Amino acid sequence: MSVADRDYILGTHDEEVARLRLQHTVWRPRALDAWRRAGFTIGQTIVDIGSGPGYASVDLADIALRVIALDRSARFLDILRSQNNPRIEAHEVDLDRDPLPVRGADGAWARWVFAFVQKPRELLARVRDTLRPRGMIVIHEYIDYRSWRVSPQSDEHDEFVAAVMRSWRASGGEPDIGRDLPRWLEELDFEIKSMQPIVDVIRPTDFTWQWPIAFMRSGLRRLLDLGEISAERAEAIFNNPKYNTGQTRTRILAVLQEYGFEESILPEKIRDLLNTNNTTEDYTDEVQ
Repeated sequence: MSVADRDYILGTHDEEVARLRLQHTVWRPRALDAWRRAGFTIGQTIVDIGSGPGYASVDLADIALRVIALDRSARFLDILRSQNNPRIEAHEVDLDRDPLPVRGADGAWARWVFAFVQKPRELLARVRDTLRPRGMIVIHEYIDYRSWRVSPQSDEHDEFVAAVMRSWRASGGEPDIGRDLPRWLEELDFEIKSMQPIVDVIRPTDFTWQWPIAFMRSGLRRLLDLGEISAERAEAIFNNPKYNTGQTRTRILAVLQEYGFEESILPEKIRDLLNTNNTTEDYTDEVQ
């Protein structure tokens, strides 16, 4: 594992690879729509900034002639290279430090990348330099991370979100980076063609629900690794009825057990929940 892999705030382990696949599946329709509106099309060269394992790169390669995938994780790029897609070039690049190995590209794409780098404005300037005149960039970023809420309100969930934001900022990132990007784009002589807020209100019956739940599951593990949350507070999050249903409960318990939290000492209420077989429909009725 390279130093860059070790420093990757969300990790590069198998669970994170699977979560990123799910994330792309959930967000793929919006990515495709944004690429269409940006004019990404056949014959073009598109740069995938912070490609990860390359799920978006593969979709871009179905549209463009050439995709330049840039990421600092050697493991992620090995997964992408295993696709053997002749239209994709993968480059191991530290987006905070290294030059970007492309010029004259027709477009660039970045999803939840600027929130994690330490020098986002400098990266944006270097991305600009990869583009030909009138080249297009499509960016999906957070503008108000605390808007990830549940109803009814949950102190445990708010604590989890705050811990996530704290861990990102401790590594030099900024969860609400979307507030700064429009100003930087204008300062760097981009012309903003479109800014579209994306706000979802979802229930456990929605497929989109699986995305935040998967992040909560892997995020809980990562926060324990980083020391940003204690096993006791993880228990409180685990006991949150807003999202602890069915398979999710079981997987969170597995994480807690890995950190020495045994099922035998779980409070009786949690053990009762684990021993029931509540369906998603039951839970939906409960929170309506």
